[in-house]
Amino acid sequence: MTSTGTIENLSAEQSVLGAVFLDPNVLDDISFLEERDFVDPKHQEIYKVMKYLDKHNKPIDIVTVTDLYLQHQKQEQLSISYLTKLAESCPTTANVEHHADIVRSKAVRRRGANLGHEISELSREDFETDEDYYAAVEAKIADLRPKENGRMRSLKETRYEYFNHLVTKKVEYIPTHFPKFDSWCHGLWRGWLFVSAGRPSVGKTAKLLQRVMGVAMTGPVLIFSQEMDNDQLKDRMISNYTGIPYNRIKNKEMNAHQYAEVENAYNALQDLPIFIQDSAGVTIEEVRATAKRYQRKYGDLAMVAVDYLQIMNIPQKKSETRSQAIGNVTKAAKQIAREMNCCFMMLSQMTRDSENFKKPQLSHLKESGAIEQDADVVEFLWHDPNDREQQGKVIQQFIAKGRDIGINEFRLLFRGWKQHFEELN
Repeated sequence: MTSTGTIENLSAEQSVLGAVFLDPNVLDDISFLEERDFVDPKHQEIYKVMKYLDKHNKPIDIVTVTDLYLQHQKQEQLSISYLTKLAESCPTTANVEHHADIVRSKAVRRRGANLGHEISELSREDFETDEDYYAAVEAKIADLRPKENGRMRSLKETRYEYFNHLVTKKVEYIPTHFPKFDSWCHGLWRGWLFVSAGRPSVGKTAKLLQRVMGVAMTGPVLIFSQEMDNDQLKDRMISNYTGIPYNRIKNKEMNAHQYAEVENAYNALQDLPIFIQDSAGVTIEEVRATAKRYQRKYGDLAMVAVDYLQIMNIPQKKSETRSQAIGNVTKAAKQIAREMNCCFMMLSQMTRDSENFKKPQLSHLKESGAIEQDADVVEFLWHDPNDREQQGKVIQQFIAKGRDIGINEFRLLFRGWKQHFEELN
């Protein structure tokens, strides 16, 4: 018997399956077990059949399990005598969770033993970049951990955690340094998926970067920029910070005094924990892997930002629509926000049809279904040609969806020449 298939392992597996035959209700107590946790392929299949029958509210016994094998013409894989042996192997269900823990614990170590070989094999593959290789390795490692379904806990069980939560007064929100917005909702909240949408030329990226500089005073910010390179983003941030016209910086037409201002601004900004990746076609898995790596190095992130959703590399299965594939990305983004305890800000396009309406609506999010469902906050940045100010372009900030905060509107003055937003009365 190999180290991954010892008598102890198989005995625990048999006890688990025997307990299910004895009382199918124990499946609820061992819901954390996965098919892959069983070392014996026969046990994997039996457990899969049992879960199928339970899901479809059918009885689980030797007859129903055998019948399902017959229906799928797999009767040669299993004998009734073996199922009978399993059913008789467990005289009581009292220890089923203990046996299930053994099965899972051994499975985790078995997968760990195989992981080294799998990672070694990855080194033979032709990845376009090192980051793609890192993402593939981290995905393998992530797959090692059992899939947690969570469990119900009573108010009594969580009493201490709740009162500890109250007295620690830990701030779960992150100031953006837009005073009116922060005064209204205390800034960005950790765990949020925040979608900022707008048509071209309303300053989506400029608004994001100004927020980033404010948020980075609280903690690390990761920016995934897919349209602009690292230097272009820094040109905009420097213009915002110094007030030097953006075109002068972009076209390198500055005088000696302005160069000195840029250097002083860069010295200040480089001390903020802002990290930029400017590769096109980033995947949500690459975002997740990078975020995990930076969280391990720097602690809790404040924000992860992607500019912008629709040009990400979004895999689409044959049976999926584009909207469904985007939904997979927004769901993953929300999971990242919760797992990393940060705000995930995602810029998004709006439909061309939105230009025919006085004010944007949630349906104007491009491929909107899943975006508006998964987002905690949806913000539209739009320009009303009837609202003018001499000092710059007026941009309306409309919070069209705000879980826990409601909806609101703000008037912003966008001085595009220096990439700067200012809240108006």
